[in-house]
This record gives sequence, structure tokens and C-alpha cells, in this order.
Amino acid sequence: MTNNDIIRRLRYTFNYNDSKMIELFKLADYVVQTADIHGWLRKMEDPLLIPISDRELAMFLNGLIIDKRGKRDGPQPEPETQLTNNMILRKLKIAMDIQSDGMLEMCASIDKPLGKHELSAFFRNASHRSYRPCLDQYLRNFLNALQAKHK
Repeated sequence: MTNNDIIRRLRYTFNYNDSKMIELFKLADYVVQTADIHGWLRKMEDPLLIPISDRELAMFLNGLIIDKRGKRDGPQPEPETQLTNNMILRKLKIAMDIQSDGMLEMCASIDKPLGKHELSAFFRNASHRSYRPCLDQYLRNFLNALQAKHK
């Protein structure tokens, strides 16, 4: 999955308009223009598509967390310069305030069951022996489950 796919799916899932998208970026102290958002949301085959960087997607997800959960005390987290699917999944879990059992139920609701140990492996430290990289299919399934829950 590309970062553009992810931001496009999240916009559709939560029915965000341009001003809401700009507001989410602003919550993470990043200023974007409507033209940037339109460029990021274009279809993959569109020659005017502007790829959204990992850092920009991290800022969007941080803004989503602040919007859904409130600003945390102290200094705000720095946006990552490189994102993995594991990090994206973790940020979405935090933003939506979903416990592991809720994630498992959501995935099962769209006939894409996930094991409890498999899910916990996605949230482990990368140096842990039980760590497992989150493949695109798992992130895509979770985004589909999130969409089914919120639409």
C-alpha cells in the first residue's frame, strides 16, 4: 500500500472534507494547502498525483490522534521520517482508542480473522524475537474493517 492509498482511505472512511484535512495537519503543526491535499488524493494512474511522504503521513496521523484523543501533555511527538505498516497500524489503534480485542473483532467482522498472537507481534519492538512486520494485506484488511465500522 502506498501512503496515498492510506490517506485516501482514511478521508473516505471518516468523510473528511478539505478543511477538516487541513485542520488535522494543523493540529500536528504542519501547514498544507488545498492543492497539496488534492494532489495527494488523486488516483494512482493520474499523472498529477503527488506522492505523500512518510513524514507528511505521520503528521496527518499525529493530527488524527490529537483530534480523536486530545493533545497530550508535554512536548508533542516528532513525526517519523520513515513509516512502516506497523507504525501506521499503531497510530490508527491509538487514534481510534481500540483495544486489541476490538481490532480482532473488527477484522473478524469482515471475514478476515486475525490471531491474537499475530496481532500482538505487530506491536512489538522490531528487535524482539516475536516481532512480525505488518504486511500490506493486514493493513488493508484493518482499513477495510475500520471503514465497515464507521460507514
